Amino acid sequence: MVYVFLAKMIWGRLTLEDLMDQISLSARHLHAVAELGFRVARDGAHGAMTALRQVIPVEAYEFVAFDPATGRHRSLVSAGYARVDADAAEEYTSLAPYRRAMSLKEPLAMGSPGTERYFRRHLEPYGWRAGITTPLFLSDPPPGGRYTGLLHLHSRDDFPPETSAVISAVSPALAHVTDLTRCVIDPLGLPPGFHALAFERGGRCRTVAGWPPSDALAAEPAMAGLAREFIDSRELSRRGMWLDGAGQWREVRIHRAGVGFQGSIQGAVIAERPCALPYELTARELEVLTRVARGDSNPQIAAALVLSVRTVTTHLEHVFAKLGCDSRTRLTTKALAEGLCCLDLP
Repeated sequence: MVYVFLAKMIWGRLTLEDLMDQISLSARHLHAVAELGFRVARDGAHGAMTALRQVIPVEAYEFVAFDPATGRHRSLVSAGYARVDADAAEEYTSLAPYRRAMSLKEPLAMGSPGTERYFRRHLEPYGWRAGITTPLFLSDPPPGGRYTGLLHLHSRDDFPPETSAVISAVSPALAHVTDLTRCVIDPLGLPPGFHALAFERGGRCRTVAGWPPSDALAAEPAMAGLAREFIDSRELSRRGMWLDGAGQWREVRIHRAGVGFQGSIQGAVIAERPCALPYELTARELEVLTRVARGDSNPQIAAALVLSVRTVTTHLEHVFAKLGCDSRTRLTTKALAEGLCCLDLP
């Protein structure tokens, strides 16, 4: 189908075989579908639908998001309706036709068998006569794509016959609108090379739009507890050093962030990148520096690290020299400002 060809072209999945299969293109559809791909990234739902309306007479639409953290659906963005019932999303997903549409990954005409009651309750009272609903799947793994939600389209007149084909073709692009796992208000401005994850206070983890996910953070169960402790603190950000389970030191930055739709859930973004210990510090010297920054005395450090006081004093002399500091106050200030302390994992 020409529409499948266009969608693959937009999202970088066009093969030579696809190209050879297509011998003609509609300039009108090419322009509309290409613009939809750009508008999803730039303008979100409303921009995408502006582009889609160039080829489909849509009068009202609703994007319904599926949140994998809760297993529930919620209305995300809508336009053209006099109202959207709060329970409509969950009611629709309880219908047998919804399950068929999910298994086939195809649009479903509203008012078709099994949807009549839903149509009469939520749509007919407001004048809608034609409706179509499609499940939205990203083209990314797992095989077959990841389900992110639904798109409802309605009109007071019949849709043109090619509507289902067009919607099927562009649904991988539209699925990005309802992908709540990447919906994070990102305050980071991180330098290149960082990988990140976002955490809700309850421990649920999400990816961060624009940043690759961190396998190292995902593999550390204590990171959710660190995020919770940070969220409950009054800090806006935190930096530190972390030795991961594989023995690799990583620079870590933690920031407050809103996660979920429009940042409605309080959360934290944890970002990391591999590094060598700065200032040629040894692991033991970093431990001593961390204790100094906490305000511990040399005897307290010795007791915590099971060292002699003399050994702690020697390590501390090396730390002073390497960081160019002449007092514990300056050493502490530098360590906190540059994130030179070991992170405490719960």
